[in-house]
Parts: sequence; C-alpha cells; structure tokens
Amino acid sequence: MVRGLLCVALLLVTAAAHAETWPGKEWARGEPLAGPAVEALEAYAFPARDDATRQGVRTDALLVIRDGQIVYERYAAPTSASTPHLTWSISKSLMATVLGVAYGQNRFKLSDPAARFYPPMKQHPKVTLADLLHWASGLDWQEDYEYAPLKSSVVAMLYTRGHGDMAEFAAETDAAVAPGKAFRYSSGDSNILSAALRGMLGHKAYMSYPWDALFEPLGIRSATWETDADETFVASSYAYLTARDLARVGLLMAREGRWGDEQLLPKDWVAFNRKPFDGYKAGQDEAVPGGQWWLNQGTPRPWPDAPADTFAALGHWGQALFVLPDAHLVIVRYGDDRDGTYGHNELLKRVLAAVQP
Repeated sequence: MVRGLLCVALLLVTAAAHAETWPGKEWARGEPLAGPAVEALEAYAFPARDDATRQGVRTDALLVIRDGQIVYERYAAPTSASTPHLTWSISKSLMATVLGVAYGQNRFKLSDPAARFYPPMKQHPKVTLADLLHWASGLDWQEDYEYAPLKSSVVAMLYTRGHGDMAEFAAETDAAVAPGKAFRYSSGDSNILSAALRGMLGHKAYMSYPWDALFEPLGIRSATWETDADETFVASSYAYLTARDLARVGLLMAREGRWGDEQLLPKDWVAFNRKPFDGYKAGQDEAVPGGQWWLNQGTPRPWPDAPADTFAALGHWGQALFVLPDAHLVIVRYGDDRDGTYGHNELLKRVLAAVQP
C-alpha cells in the first residue's frame, strides 16, 4: 500500500514538473538555471567580445525555455529582449511553418506542382512543393556566400541581378538533376515556395498572411519580414523576430503544432517537417534536412551530445532555434559568428548540462 502511494506521488511530482504552460502576453518564468554548469555555459557563449576583428564566439542572445517557461536569458549589447534580430535562414523554417497553416486549410497538397501556383515554374513542370520543401528541386543552384561570391546563385539573387524578383530569378535557373532525387541546399527553392504561397492566396491576403496565420495566433508582436521589389516575402533570409517571439514558434513545433486548445498546424505537417529526406547523402550539410527544418539524425548524428529527437531552424552566422521535445526544451541562440569558432553541438551540450536537476 505504501509503495503504491509512493508511486502515485512520484507520478504526480513528474506531471507537475512538466505541467503544460503557455505564454500569454509575456512568458512565465521558471526556476532560473544556476551553478557551475551555467557558468561554463556562459563562459562558452559569452566570452569577452571582440568587435574590432569579429573573432571568436559572438552570441547576441541566448534564451532557454523549459516546460513553456523562461529559465535562462541573456543578451549582449546592442541586442536586448526587445530587439527583432535578423534570423537569416531561420526564415526558411518560418515560411515552412506558415505554409503548414495553409496546408491545414487545404490550400495545397505536397504533391502539387509548384507551377500550379507560380507560373514561372512551368519551365520545371515536375517540381512539386514537397521537392522545394526538401531543397530537392533539382535546379543547378550554388549556395555559396563569402567563399565563391562570383559564382554564387544566392549572392546574385539577394544582392545583384536577381534581387528585384527573387523567385523568378530562382525559377529561371537551369535544371541539374531530376526533381525529388537529390538534396541541394537552395535559398532559391525557399523563395519559390514563398511565391507559390502568394499564388494560393492572392496578393492582398498574402501580404498579411504570415501575421494572420501564424504570428498573431502565437502572440508574436515583433515580426518584420522584408519583401523583394515584387512584394514577395524573402523566405530565404529576411525575417526579424525577438528571441522570445521566435521561441513561440519553437514551442508550437515542440507540441506538434498545437497552441493551447487549437491545433494550428496539422500533426502530419509537423511529422513531414521532421522526416528525413530520402535523397540526402551523409555529410552533404551540417545536419539532415527534413521539410525546411534540420534534424539530429543519421550516423553519426550532427549534434551527438543532444537527443536524437532534436530538430532546428538554422541561419547564417550562428542563428539557431533548437527544439528538444522529449527534454521539454526550446533554445534560441542569435549570434554574429564569422570565423567558425562557435559550434551548435558545444552549445547544446552545455545547455543540457545546465538544465540537469
């Protein structure tokens, strides 16, 4: 009898430890992280900052959410809790999340050709929305920045001859392989998805749709999303959010698309985001691609010190939104890393050490 009561008590304590908390206008705060492991985390994430040469780890923001509550938060000036930070390629995962709402409204199927919604893709009639979400359009895209700017498709799209109509620039790229067969990371694919969403909705509804469909239901008030000259959201690169607001997207994904009592994203959409693309070959990128999200899967795992169910939205110069569902954690890290000193696995390892009871 006593043993049974103890088991019941243990279950109640465990349930209370992981009670479901949702942010309102502000995030609730849990027991703050403390101790030597937190000091070790801060020593790694926030060393003396070298703004002259931009060398070393340069964290702008680090936010840890556990069970829907803030347990750690720190910023480096000029970034603060109220600063909408450039997310770079986290924007891709944000567009995938917006598309998830449209998918739940039966506006498209994954098997639909992109050309159904975006006519310039008629020159690539077999490319589907699923192919674009997997970065597997088959287009001959070069995603180099600093290392090969003269041959870079993405530099040309964002800054030179393609910047006026980025999706059209990407759609005009020649095919290299059959669609759906091979992974090739492409900001062009992501911007074609953005243009396809506009085709589904019409221009007027499209211009407010990220806010109507995602940001406002989550209570996100800081979001800015730049468009190109053709008024298409630059899904590859140019969304800005505070760390606290980006964490709301992470919590939505951690809870399989549910926000409070509303199933904002269909569960099968979240499952698609988290399913590895079959055409990916080990070592092609830092992590394994899902549906415009990155997965901690494969052998060896990209982030071996993090749980296998970890997935992430990642951006240039060290931007990261990590979701660890079984650990009940969401982690936002903004940065300005220029020399490769920072590593996602090292950060995850130290955060996990700091949250251990």
